[in-house]
Amino acid sequence: MKKKSFIYSDLSKKQLENLKEFFVQKKVESMSHQELKQYVLEIISHQINDTIDKEEEMEAWREMADFFGEQFEIIIQEIQTKYIDDKNVLDTEIDPHKQRLELLERNNLNKEKMDMWDD
Repeated sequence: MKKKSFIYSDLSKKQLENLKEFFVQKKVESMSHQELKQYVLEIISHQINDTIDKEEEMEAWREMADFFGEQFEIIIQEIQTKYIDDKNVLDTEIDPHKQRLELLERNNLNKEKMDMWDD
C-alpha cells in the first residue's frame, strides 16, 4: 500500500511556519558563498528596480538613503550631473497600472514568443 503524500493543509499554521523556517535555515546553509551572493543580488535588484507604485518607490528610496547615509545627496548630485541632459523628471504621482504594464513588458522582452508553426 502506497504511503499518503503530505500537502501543506495537513499541517497546522504553527507546524507549517516551523517547516518553512527549517527549510530556510537548511537552504541557506546548503548554499555556497557565491550562490548566496548571487541570490541576494537578484533579490535586492528585484526589490529596488522592479518597484511598481509610489509606495514601493518610496520604500526603495528610504532603503537607498539609509544605506548610503550622508553620502546619499552627494551620490544623487553626481548622477544628476552625469545625466544632466535627461530632463525626464519623474511624476510624483506614479500610475500603478502603467507601472505594472511597463514592468510586464520589460520582463517579457527576453522571452520572445515563438509560433509553433514557424521553423
